[in-house]
Amino acid sequence: MAKTFWARFPIERAAALFHYETGSKVSRPIQLLKYFNHPDLGEELGRFVAHEFQEKEFFEGISYIIPIPLTKERLKKRGYNQSEMIAKGISKVISIPVRTNVIARKKFASSQTKNDRLERMMNVEDAFILQNTDQLEGKHILIVDDIVTTGSTVAACGRELGKIKDIKISVLSIGYTKL
Repeated sequence: MAKTFWARFPIERAAALFHYETGSKVSRPIQLLKYFNHPDLGEELGRFVAHEFQEKEFFEGISYIIPIPLTKERLKKRGYNQSEMIAKGISKVISIPVRTNVIARKKFASSQTKNDRLERMMNVEDAFILQNTDQLEGKHILIVDDIVTTGSTVAACGRELGKIKDIKISVLSIGYTKL
C-alpha cells in the first residue's frame, strides 16, 4: 500500500489489515460501520488491527494517531466519524493518543464511493486545513482511515500534515482496494 503514496507525500510506512472487495465477507463490517450506525464496530476493528500490527512493531516511534476527519455536515448526518472510532480502538490497545483537533475537513464535494481515480483526486483537492498543530513538530503521526482506494483522501490529508516542520507520517487502514 505504501507505493500508493510515493511521490504524493513523504511516508514512513503504510499498511492495511485486508484487501477490500465490495460484497465480500470482510466488507460487511465496514458497511455496517459506515452506513448502518454501528460505531462499536469501528472500535472493535481498531483493536483487532492494533493487535495484528503491534507484533510487527508497526507502531514503533509513533507519537499520535490522527483519523481522517469528516466535514461537520457528514459528521452530523452519520453521528460519528468511522475513522475516529477505528483510531480509538487502536489507541486502547497501543496507548498512543488520538488527536482529532489537528486537521479539519473544510469541504466535501461528494461521496468518493462512485468516483473514478481523477474524480477522487479532484474531490479532495484542498479539502483539509491544519489547526492546533502545536506539539507536532518533529513527531511521527499515524493517519487512520477505514478504506484506502486510490489514496486520494489520505494523500490530500498527508500533504496538508506534511506542512508541519520535521513531521513523519505513516498510514494504517482496515482495507485497501484498487479501482
